[in-house]
Amino acid sequence: MICRHFGVCGGCQWQDVPYPEQLARKRETLQRLFTHALGPAAPHVAPPVGMPTGPDGHPWGFRHKAAFVFGPSPAVMGHYAEGSSTIVPVTECPVHSDRANRLAFALRDRLARARVPHGVVRHVLVRTTADQREAVVMLVVWRNDKSLRAPIRALLASPDAPTGFLVNIHAKPGPYLVGPETIRVAGDAHVREDRTGASLLVAPTAFFQTNPVAAAALVDLVRAAVPEDAGRVLDLYAGSGLFALPLALRGARVTAIEDNAQAVKDGQANARLNRVPAGRVRWLRGRVEDLAGRLDPRPFEAAVLDPPRQGCDPAALDAVFEGLRPPRVVYVSCNPDALAAELPSIARAGYRLVSAHPVDMFPHTPHIEVVAVLDRVVTSSRPSSPGTRESRLSSRGRSRRPSGPARRF
Repeated sequence: MICRHFGVCGGCQWQDVPYPEQLARKRETLQRLFTHALGPAAPHVAPPVGMPTGPDGHPWGFRHKAAFVFGPSPAVMGHYAEGSSTIVPVTECPVHSDRANRLAFALRDRLARARVPHGVVRHVLVRTTADQREAVVMLVVWRNDKSLRAPIRALLASPDAPTGFLVNIHAKPGPYLVGPETIRVAGDAHVREDRTGASLLVAPTAFFQTNPVAAAALVDLVRAAVPEDAGRVLDLYAGSGLFALPLALRGARVTAIEDNAQAVKDGQANARLNRVPAGRVRWLRGRVEDLAGRLDPRPFEAAVLDPPRQGCDPAALDAVFEGLRPPRVVYVSCNPDALAAELPSIARAGYRLVSAHPVDMFPHTPHIEVVAVLDRVVTSSRPSSPGTRESRLSSRGRSRRPSGPARRF
C-alpha cells in the first residue's frame, strides 16, 4: 500500500522504498556520520529498532499525534507540499493512527457542513494513546467564533467521540501551531500513555514522541545504558519525564532540567500519578545551558541528554563534559547530523562513543533517532570554560513552546 498522496504531500519521502532497505539506509547514514566525526574510533552502529509491519511489509499507523492544516475553507484540510506552504488536501494519512484520522476527518466534515466562515480554523491536532482508547482533539482557530459550537457538539455526541476536546485561540500569524489561550470544551486535556515504562499524561501540544512504540524502545535503551547502581542521574531537556520517571522508579535519584513550564508541570503530575517516592525526582525549570553548570558539585553517576533538533547548546556541552564529567552520558538524538558535529569536541573532553543504537521513529522518511552511549575514559588535557572552547558551535535556543493555560469553554 502506498498513500494516494505520496509524492505530492511533504510528509513522507520513502514510501516506495522497501522497509528493510529504509532501515539499511539509515544505519549506513549513521555509520558514515560517526566515522567522519571520529575516524577509526567510531563504533559499529547497531541494527535499527524497526516498527511492526503490516501484511504488505510496511509499518503504518505509528504516529499517534496527528496534525492537519486547514485552507481558507474548512472543507480544505491536509498537509503542506514538500518545501512549500501550499496545502495538499488529503483524504487519507496511513501513517497516523486510525482513530486520529477518523476524528480529524469527521471534524472537517462537520465544520464544512456547518458553513464555518472562511479564515476561522487553522489546524487540528489529535493525540491518541498507543491502544487508541483515549483521544484528545485540539482545534486551533484564529478566533472563537460561535459557528464552531454546533459542529463541535455534533462530534462530541457521535459514537466515536474523543475523550477530550480543546479549542486553542491563535490570532497571530507565524510558524507556531498553537497560541497562548486554550479552552477546554469537554473531557480530559491529556491522554494517559502507559507504553513507555511509566504512565504519562500527554497533551496534544506537549513535546512527546509521536510514536509511542518507538518511544518505549528509546526508554528501554536508556534504562539499559544507565547503570542500575547509578544513585544520582541527571536528565537534561527532560520534557515531562519520559526518561526521568522510569529511572526514578528503578531507584535512581534524578535531577530533571526542563525549560518548558508546562512540561515541568506535566512532569510533576506524572510523578504523582506514578507514585514516585518523594525526593526521587527533582525538577528544575530553566535552560540547560544556564542551570547545568550551577548544580551540586557532588558527582552524578550518569547523565541523559535529549536535546531538541538543533542539538545541545555549547554551554550545556561544556557544563556536562568539561564540568560535571559523569562516568557515563546517554545522548538521545533526533538529529544525528547535530550529534556528529558535537562528537569531536566531546571526544576531546575525554569521552568515547562506545555504542550507537538507532530507533526508527519515523518510517518512510530519512529521519532516524539514535541512543548514543559515551563513557569517560581520560581526564581532559585542555580544561575549558563556557565561551572558550575552540570548537564551540553558535548559541542555539530551545524550540519547545508551552501550550498556555486552560479554562472552561
